[in-house]
Amino acid sequence: MDGVKKYIAEAYGTALLVFFGCGAVVLATGTGAGTAMSLLGIAFAFGIGLMVAAYSIGGISGCHINPAVTLGFLSAGRIGVGDAVGYVIGQLVGGVIAAAVLYAILMDKVGGYDVAASGLGQNGWGEGYGAGYGLTAAALVEVLITFIFVYLILQVTKPAANAAIAGLVIGLTLFVIHVVFVNVTGVSVNPVRSLAPALFVGGKAMSQVWLFIVAPLVGGLIAGVISRAGQDA
Repeated sequence: MDGVKKYIAEAYGTALLVFFGCGAVVLATGTGAGTAMSLLGIAFAFGIGLMVAAYSIGGISGCHINPAVTLGFLSAGRIGVGDAVGYVIGQLVGGVIAAAVLYAILMDKVGGYDVAASGLGQNGWGEGYGAGYGLTAAALVEVLITFIFVYLILQVTKPAANAAIAGLVIGLTLFVIHVVFVNVTGVSVNPVRSLAPALFVGGKAMSQVWLFIVAPLVGGLIAGVISRAGQDA
């Protein structure tokens, strides 16, 4: 029963992150999606959304809400395979539900909403996305920032005494990552955050989503292995 509670908590926390973060991209960019103000707002939405999730469910599941984080914990030896699978399933369910709710809201917009043209907060690269960075830059950025992000989470959550501040530190880190790199890929660091909106957008979003599944998982795996090596040393 405790396992099920953790998986439900992961679904809820992931839904919060996708709803607030992707919602900021498509619902709250009235000043223009490419302006400094809107980019800062998106960064705040993802960072604070993560904080809200962390302080809501951190005591239940640890608030991974990200398969790359779960893989990092698995490779660091801090979670079992069974729980890791349950966490990822919960994350996928929560992310897709949140994207579906955003889609339903947008479809009820007076005058309509072209999700294929305007998107649902999905990630991407190349011409017509962000500042037009290529595949190599996108892959390098996503592996690097996911490694930094997951390694920080593994380190800051190690001492039990850090429980009160861990959510704040992790949320602020996600905020900074967005401020610096949002124009490259939109910042994934989370396969579910990328896959959930892409499922509703289709087309180019779905053809590119593989990168935002593979690269964050690679970054998370490297972070977990290095963290475990530090423990064993």
